[in-house]
Amino acid sequence: MHAVAPPRRTTIAVLVRTALLVLLTALVSGTFAAPQARAAEGDVTWTVRTAANDYGEDRSSFSYAVNPGGEAEDALVVANHGTEPLSLAVYAADGFTTEKGQLDLLTEGKKSSSVGSWVQADRESVRIAAGRSAEIPFTVKVPHDATPGDYVGGILTSLKQSDDAEGIAVDRRLGIRIKLRVSGALRPELAVEDVHVDYRGSANPFAQGDAMVTYDLHNTGNALLSAKQKVTLTGPFGTLSTDAGTIDAPPELLPGEHWKVKVPVHDVTPAFRLTATVAVTPLITDAAGSTTALAPVRTTGHGWAVPWTLLLIVVLVLGGGAAAFVLVRRGRARRAQQEEARVRAAVEQALRDKADQQS
Repeated sequence: MHAVAPPRRTTIAVLVRTALLVLLTALVSGTFAAPQARAAEGDVTWTVRTAANDYGEDRSSFSYAVNPGGEAEDALVVANHGTEPLSLAVYAADGFTTEKGQLDLLTEGKKSSSVGSWVQADRESVRIAAGRSAEIPFTVKVPHDATPGDYVGGILTSLKQSDDAEGIAVDRRLGIRIKLRVSGALRPELAVEDVHVDYRGSANPFAQGDAMVTYDLHNTGNALLSAKQKVTLTGPFGTLSTDAGTIDAPPELLPGEHWKVKVPVHDVTPAFRLTATVAVTPLITDAAGSTTALAPVRTTGHGWAVPWTLLLIVVLVLGGGAAAFVLVRRGRARRAQQEEARVRAAVEQALRDKADQQS
């Protein structure tokens, strides 16, 4: 959804308004859903669901396996729960994973390159009487040159309204996810990139500290992937191992997508040089919903974990010892010089006394 601010409204106000509207289209179990509300308040008054047909009943989303150049036909059911007729735009869009790990769909003004351009509804808009529903057929037409692999998008219904009180235009959208697997060689591959270790110790010279391991998950294959993750920190030569414990699973990543991961590791011994070992087990789900674990991917990264307080104490002790050693040597040298001067003066005096006696 998007918002357009007039001159009399600040950008901040528009962003706040838009953020509230986004809550109405949160993804729930693969379906973009919104609560029913009174039309007088301008809220969403319709719902969407999958049609019951040969693909099944009560589906949470649309899912197809199609050959390049093939087609699939299905339908979306839209119900008007308001008290007035409702006119909605109908279109498809490509999907993407947001920074919060949720699936979202491109807005109508942004160009789609896969599902959004391959799905064609039999109409661009629909008008539904109050209390009635309408079935909207659509066709998935996969190009002959489509690359094998997984694609995600959705089919949407949209209601654009202007809010004169707030001075903005809003686009309320409800849609259902479409997962499409184009037949061919499936290459599920997940890479772990840019592993870094950041250590934070305490003032206690003998205490353990906390570390933050960061890395980037990159879906380099052509299949939707999630993963199980394990992170371990070790000192030099594999000593002083510390396990990060349970790590939240990342969202399903579309081919080509990245996901930034931050893993806190507690009770880490500051062993000067730390090695983080990241072991990621890719998970792929087939059309039947069964999940298969692939071979783990392991990558390492390094970081410094210097016990600065202890190091400072050691430096002060060594510095104090060196200073004491220098002072002692200087004292000994000074006493030796004094003794040498005394002896020299005594010899000179003896020589003078002898000379006086001879004269």
